[in-house]
Amino acid sequence: MSASTRASVIARPALALALAAAFAWGVAGCASGAGPSQSPASSDSTSADTGTASPRPTGTSSSQPVEGQCATSALAGSIGPGGGGAAGHVEVTLILTNKGTTQCSLQGWPGVSFVGDGNGTQLGNPAQFDRSTPHDTVVLQPGGTAQAPLKITQAGNYSDSDCKPQKADGFRVYPPGSTESLFIGNTNYTACTSTTVNLLTVGGLAAP
Repeated sequence: MSASTRASVIARPALALALAAAFAWGVAGCASGAGPSQSPASSDSTSADTGTASPRPTGTSSSQPVEGQCATSALAGSIGPGGGGAAGHVEVTLILTNKGTTQCSLQGWPGVSFVGDGNGTQLGNPAQFDRSTPHDTVVLQPGGTAQAPLKITQAGNYSDSDCKPQKADGFRVYPPGSTESLFIGNTNYTACTSTTVNLLTVGGLAAP
């Protein structure tokens, strides 16, 4: 065997090893490049999983959770008498009661909307915030309450075509700083399902 033939035979395994290494590097590079393209799908999935069956009413974001924030599951809601009203609207009191065994705190404006259809469907716009009201942190002892004024404009102030009235089953309430809601049953009010009408205005929570 000539010297050139022996060199060719020796070079072939080395060339094969080099090609194999290059192929392995390329596969690894493709695998690592797949990560970013998969991230949005993963993020979307996480975002969807954190949603609730009954979405938070648009525009009801209030304060961030405070230290010792009351869990929504530890609260009960009710509607009490308010400061009266004027022609065309009534004012009631939204009451949140700590039904837990330890003290907790709330601060800010609750998200409030009418719901109906027997399944918690939001009817019309959520409550606007009356930002002129005090909203200091309220500490609720077990059995303690925080209260907010809730003004309800009568649906009869508007034409049926503007309002698209519907009897409400009650209210969905999001405690400030929470993405979980509670339901207050109350069939005394008619909602406007049209989003061009605003019937509800809520003040900040305060101690009774």
